[in-house]
Amino acid sequence: MRAYENEPVVIQRDVEAVMVPGGQAITLKLGLAGYITQALGGSFTLYIEGNLYRLPGEQADAIGKEVLRPPQLPPDATEEDVRELAWQQMRGCFDPEIPINIVDLGLVYECKVEPGKDHTRDISVTMTLTAPGCGMGDVLVQDVKEKLATIPTVGNVAVSLTFDPPWSQSMMSEVARLQTGMTW
Repeated sequence: MRAYENEPVVIQRDVEAVMVPGGQAITLKLGLAGYITQALGGSFTLYIEGNLYRLPGEQADAIGKEVLRPPQLPPDATEEDVRELAWQQMRGCFDPEIPINIVDLGLVYECKVEPGKDHTRDISVTMTLTAPGCGMGDVLVQDVKEKLATIPTVGNVAVSLTFDPPWSQSMMSEVARLQTGMTW
């Protein structure tokens, strides 16, 4: 995705968004003007009237941007192919305030893919948050579910939050540490 940061936008239709960092759902009304502050993983963080909002990529047309396309798998894909694509999809999940994906932040502890019913696959993910009281927790969990559900052949997606072990900066990938300047 190309960088859209600080690009002015006008809401082109009423659209559901989520307030950052509280996580409350809100309808952004036609005609509101603001700026894109972050555009990562297919979603957009918008600054409008002094507040931040997260707009999912599936609603990108509401700000005149291209809607995110679903991922593809070859017809003979294995569970391992689905698992690799699941990790790739989760690398497209970003905290609206932190420009680093949840995988590189170290928030995803486990991703399992198992055969489901009717030639589908079931995915289960165990993840955490940077802080237990994070208001965006439900939004991030939903983002993971939605991105994984778009993978062809996936039937069920379950995402469990855990705080054991608690997240720490040491769980971040080297790439994430370099991006944040937290090198040891």
